[in-house]
Amino acid sequence: MKKCFVGFDTSNYTTSAAVCSYDGEIVANLKFPLRVKSGECGLRQSDAVFAHVKNLPELTARLAEVLKQGYEPLAVGVSSKPRDAEDSYMPCFLAGVAAANSFAAAADIPVLPFSHQNGHIMAAAYSSGHADKLLTGEFIAFHVSGGTTEALLVKPFGNTIKTELVGATLDLNAGQVIDRVGVALGLDFPCGARLESLALEYRGRIPKPRISVKNGYCNLSGLENMALGLYGKEKDASATAAFVFEFIRRTLAEMCRQIMDKYGSMPVLFGGGVMSNTYMRNDIRQSFEAYFSAPEFSADNAAGIALLCRKEYLS
Repeated sequence: MKKCFVGFDTSNYTTSAAVCSYDGEIVANLKFPLRVKSGECGLRQSDAVFAHVKNLPELTARLAEVLKQGYEPLAVGVSSKPRDAEDSYMPCFLAGVAAANSFAAAADIPVLPFSHQNGHIMAAAYSSGHADKLLTGEFIAFHVSGGTTEALLVKPFGNTIKTELVGATLDLNAGQVIDRVGVALGLDFPCGARLESLALEYRGRIPKPRISVKNGYCNLSGLENMALGLYGKEKDASATAAFVFEFIRRTLAEMCRQIMDKYGSMPVLFGGGVMSNTYMRNDIRQSFEAYFSAPEFSADNAAGIALLCRKEYLS
């Protein structure tokens, strides 16, 4: 039997499990999105918990099929909270904690808890192809999604990583704005992929956005009104989509510049669902030593949790 490590993650929009080999390769990255009604921009926590409870039996059945291919788990990792902070809590993660503990009890193996955010950082580093370089020194990690828009100073810390918040949004998250604008344009939630397709169709001049960034912290709430104002004036969905991503790209780039002015130049790693967007990547690469999560590891997943589980167990 081949030894392995299992990860569970139950974020606000995806029920996930993953299997990591003993040698540190992701052999399964299983994801079930939570359903959101047409015209709505998200889920309440109570609805998310209920959706996870419905998804978990099918997810664990698929996980069992993977393990039947000759894998024996040594430990189970689980995202038990959003961030590495004492007061960090979201009810949706309780579903994953329950599933991980049940799985571990049946297999008589340990459960190792981690934060959802550190799972994103680990998955991004792994899928960037530069994990060995990134995880042996300090770097800046951006976690940009519907629930988070944060920049963290990441340092190796024993058998795991230690993070310090050095930048963030002061109001809306980038993914929230993308979904709000997308739904207003008639797109189904989540809107990121379709809005990106619209942006890539645009060939005109994008109005220069008036971004707001100070000391690494940004404001994004004005973007929604600006974008919908532009759409009301031009009636051009592609131009509006391009403006949204140009605003976010410029905001992230300015956050990078201000953070590095304070902490010094270092590599930057981008992860989270918003950063699966190819529209923004090329321009950011031209300005910084930037690394990006592969698209399948950008959106919520349990791969990073399985990798953290392996790292902690083996050390």
